[in-house]
Amino acid sequence: MNEPFILPVVYQGTEHEFKARFERWGYTHRIAVLIDETTVTFEPDEEGGYRVINSSTDKKIPVNLLQEVSQRLQSLIG
Repeated sequence: MNEPFILPVVYQGTEHEFKARFERWGYTHRIAVLIDETTVTFEPDEEGGYRVINSSTDKKIPVNLLQEVSQRLQSLIG
């Protein structure tokens, strides 16, 4: 079951709202986040954080922004 939601993230002092979708994958899950018309998929890692597993285009998204999104996803879980 996919559940859409808005993910607020503060990046470089500005709050952004990204469309996101929870996706069930067997015994785990993934979260697809739309960043500047690019879908970036995150999955939980072994340390309790989230890592990027793919992106729908070759468009460069700043690493710092991806880290902020990852930290925000982690804060939602616990």
